[in-house]
Formats: sequence, structure tokens, C-alpha cells
Amino acid sequence: MRFPTGPAPHLAPQNSITTMMLRVLLALVPALLVWVWFFGWGIVFNIVIASATALLAEVMMLYLRGKAIRAHLLDLSAIVTAVLLAFCLPPTTPWWITVTGVAFAIIFAKHLYGGLGHNPFNPAMAGYVVLLISFPVEMTQWLPPRQLMEDGQFPTAWAQLVAILTGELPGASLDAISRATPLDVMRTELGQARTIAEITADPRFGDLGGYGWEWIGNGVLLGGIWLIYKKVIRWQIPVAVLAGVLIPATFFYLLDPGSHASPAFHLFSGATLLCAFFIATDPVSASTTRTGRLIYGAGIGFLIYAIRSWGGYPDAVAFAVLLMNMAVPLIDRYTKPRAYGHQK
Repeated sequence: MRFPTGPAPHLAPQNSITTMMLRVLLALVPALLVWVWFFGWGIVFNIVIASATALLAEVMMLYLRGKAIRAHLLDLSAIVTAVLLAFCLPPTTPWWITVTGVAFAIIFAKHLYGGLGHNPFNPAMAGYVVLLISFPVEMTQWLPPRQLMEDGQFPTAWAQLVAILTGELPGASLDAISRATPLDVMRTELGQARTIAEITADPRFGDLGGYGWEWIGNGVLLGGIWLIYKKVIRWQIPVAVLAGVLIPATFFYLLDPGSHASPAFHLFSGATLLCAFFIATDPVSASTTRTGRLIYGAGIGFLIYAIRSWGGYPDAVAFAVLLMNMAVPLIDRYTKPRAYGHQK
């Protein structure tokens, strides 16, 4: 009697690449809705431009490399890179800046290293760092939340679209209405020897972090927990990133609460939560061992706090992720689990 047995593996994977990428995109929807409520429709236009650029760059590179185009486009990895990068951009970023960042992410950070599964650096963060270094003025022109502006002063969706396409805001100067982010304000004012209580009296600060930013953080947190529940990401990296930020932030806050921001501020201002659940968890550029994920995430979290507090950039997510990406081969080498029947 014959018992036909197919070749291993015998269990179908629960998550295909397309399913994982689609769930990542769905998990970002709550944060996107909150973002639109506070900062307008600019992020939606940025996502459309970034996604179109990512698909065109993906098709071009797949064609040049002789790879199957349709199968790779349907895995949605290029769209995820584009959306994550768009989440980091000011809502009125000129279109050509978005195109430059996404094209660099797909062409240089992804395909020149061999495509999906081979890139040592997170493509979205590589593209973002290029933009941050190349266009520092445009990358800091953030709109304040619409609730902090007088009626009729906040740019409409049409005005934001015109600003993205032409670089000029109709009827107003973008420089006149753009404001520093809460992280920028905190950094600058602390440098002028003002206390935390004086700084956070500014209406740009809410109960936990930056006004508006804290609610976007809640949306990111909701989507991130759902990703862990659906087993799209492992819990080790998000928990380690958050611990890496919160432990030093708590220590210095308890040491001198008048000159160090609270742990909640570091958590709910900027891109800390987006990094913990959506960026640092990139399955290609992150550490692959259980212990390695904890070390990798903790390193990112500590670097975020260190660069914010003593470095040159107020929000340090991209630099922290890329620096720890470089350390991943070493982390994986020394945290490799022992194979059964072999010495470690």
C-alpha cells in the first residue's frame, strides 16, 4: 500500500507576504483617520504620490533585473514602503521631494541590494534620511493641528493639494503658518534654560505629548496591537523599543523633572510608536532570533532617546533604525539559538 506524501513543508503558512503587507496597511487606517482630522488631507495626497512612485520604480527595477513583474507588484511590499515614508512627511511636502525619497527607497535601498528579502536597511527610513539631509527646510514645514488655528485659517484640502503640486500655498505663505513640532519646541526651549512646566504651557502640548500627535499615537498603538494579535509581527521588538525609550526617559525625568520631558511625552510625540510597531518590525532588516529581537529593539529605543536628548535631530527614529540595521548581522551571530544535538 502506498501512502503518497508531498515534499516538506507540510503545513501551509498562515501569513503570505501579500497577507502580511495588506494587514500592515489596514492597521495604519486608524492612525490615518486621526491624522486627517488634525492635519488635513495632505497625507492622503502624499500617500497617493508615494504609492504611484513606488509602483513605477518597482516595475522599472523588476524589468531591468529580469524578474516577474506581476507577482512582485501584488506582494504590496512597495506600497507599504511608500505609505510608511508618507507617514513621516509634512502634509504639504512638495511632490518632487516625495518622489525623490520613495524612488531612492525602492531603487537604491531595496533593489540594488537584491530586492525584497535581501535589503539590509529599512527602505522607508533610508529614503526618509536622504530627504531629511537633502531638504531640511521643506522637511520641517509642519502645519499645526487645525484645532489650534482660527476659523478659516487652516488650509483646505484643495489648498494643501496646490501646495504639494506647486510648492506655494494659495492665499498665504507656508512659512507664515507652519510651526515647529512639539519635539522641536521642547528641544529649542530646553536649550534656552526654560523649565518643562513653562514649555508645556504652550497650546501645542496636550495631556501626554504633542497636541494631536498623542491621538495619532493612540491610533498607531491600536493598529500595532492588532498586528501582534494577528501574528504579523512578534511582540519582542515593539516591547523592547518602548522599553528602550521609557527606561532612560523615566530615569532622567525622576532625576530632574524640571529639565527632562516625561516618559509619556517621548512615547506620544513624534514617531516612537510608529517605529515600535511598523518600522522596526520590518522582517527583512530586523534581527531574526528571539534574544536578538530584544537587543535590536532596545538599541533602537535607547538611540531614539539619546539622539533626541543629546544629538542633532529632535526625532531620531530613522537614524536609530538604520544604525541598528547595521548591527543586525552581529546580533544574530551571537544570539543564534543552539541547534538540537549540537554545542552552541
